[in-house]
Amino acid sequence: MEIYLDNSATTRCYKEVADLVYKLMLEDYGNPSSMHQKGVDAEKYLRKAQEQIAGVMRVKPKEIYFTSGGTESNNWALFGTASAKKRAGKRIITTAIEHSAIAEPAGRLEAMGYDVVRLPVDGEGYVSMDALAESLTPDTILVTVMMVNNEIGTVEPVAEIGKMVHEKCPKAYFHVDAIQSFGKFRIYPKRMNIDMLSVSSHKIHGPKGSGFLYLDERCRIDPIIYGGGQQNGMRSGTDNVPGAAGTGLASEMIYRNLDENVERMYRLKAHLADGLKQLGQVTVHGPADVRKGAPNILNASFIGVRSEVLLHTLEDRGIYVSAGSACSSHHRAPSATLTAVHATAAEIESSVRFSFSELTTEEEVDTALAVLNEVIPKLRKFVRS
Repeated sequence: MEIYLDNSATTRCYKEVADLVYKLMLEDYGNPSSMHQKGVDAEKYLRKAQEQIAGVMRVKPKEIYFTSGGTESNNWALFGTASAKKRAGKRIITTAIEHSAIAEPAGRLEAMGYDVVRLPVDGEGYVSMDALAESLTPDTILVTVMMVNNEIGTVEPVAEIGKMVHEKCPKAYFHVDAIQSFGKFRIYPKRMNIDMLSVSSHKIHGPKGSGFLYLDERCRIDPIIYGGGQQNGMRSGTDNVPGAAGTGLASEMIYRNLDENVERMYRLKAHLADGLKQLGQVTVHGPADVRKGAPNILNASFIGVRSEVLLHTLEDRGIYVSAGSACSSHHRAPSATLTAVHATAAEIESSVRFSFSELTTEEEVDTALAVLNEVIPKLRKFVRS
């Protein structure tokens, strides 16, 4: 038995996507920069992938740039903007609960002399709009906010944030880390005041090592990778055609039955939350109303049980979860997100993240709850003894 409840860490690839990637590695394996027919065929796959992604977001295909994934896209948005706008100002505004792929580049820019403002959040993880308004000064060049928090699933009001940014600082860019929100919400950058947007393919049943940055054609940022001039000179390096094509197909597929899949995930999330509360001494983090958060993320603290111990106990039963964010689970530093929402030390050290996908079933959630009901009392008893 295998029950995979760690879909925010990565997802199982769609079979159609895996088949396409396989085909492009063994059959249509040309280099898009080559002038012969193999290269022409490869270039067609890239263009189709751009069109598929642009179609679900209602943007232009030329505004889609393929990258190695969410981390590169985020880094490019920050460093590319900082470089291109270094004469316009040095203020960069972000939040206290960003993923490390934003927090680390922001810290590096701060060390380079940029003025980095980290907006506080409330107990449910929502950004303070008052703090944002106060922080927007004439020398602001970039505001970057994740749409869905990767640990507790809070959904930030990105359209409202973008509107404020553009009204108060018309020359500043607004970037959204959409790595946990793309494929869970309909995202239309033109309507939502978004200038740049990062997506990672393996979060949407696509291949690892691939993603994209949406860059509004009116924005000017500098490349951070130089070389052969691929992608209009904006992101050099031989194009990852299998990854890009897989990303395009996964983007198209995940939006085909979006409303139905999201509704089912919300039901699973509510069912799991209700079951966890029956255990006692369990704190669910994020929005109190599960439907106000992301449909696929539920973070809970099991007081008295260390998260690593519970993770491996569940793993022994074939159930896979995360001890917080997968990207930070190997580090000992306390969760910045849980710290920012004022979780206690006991809650932080016992937090576990459950995350669903369209493939998750009610039977799997029921089985996970049954196992938790069995093991949590035993683990707590062991700790007390």
